[in-house]
Amino acid sequence: MKYVYPALFSKEGDSILVSVPDLPGTHTFGSDIADALFMAEDAIAMWLWDAENNNEAIPKASAKSDIEKRCKEKGQFVNLVAADTEEYRRQNDSRAVKKTLSIPAWLNHKAEKANAPFSQILQQGLKDYLQITDA
Repeated sequence: MKYVYPALFSKEGDSILVSVPDLPGTHTFGSDIADALFMAEDAIAMWLWDAENNNEAIPKASAKSDIEKRCKEKGQFVNLVAADTEEYRRQNDSRAVKKTLSIPAWLNHKAEKANAPFSQILQQGLKDYLQITDA
């Protein structure tokens, strides 16, 4: 599902703090506006993904103007932040998925003889091919 929620941004020191009033406990921060927006999107998607997985009610997003009324400090502002829980799920779902593949018999024989960990090698090979580095 795709959602849009207003988020309250404020500067504190070298960081941009973010809170999402409609989603209890949803707070994050970034080193600059771009980072804070990215982190807000991630935090919102995580909160909503968890609620969807647990069949919990999804709070209705407030009007941006209602959240803007809460801006009391200089430098605070409200921005709408979009989050896609389907995309979040695709990127963060670590369940194993069975794949059927074909390799030459001679290679299979040598790999089995060497007790090669097929799944681990395939995963590492795909990460290398896709230029994915583990965090």
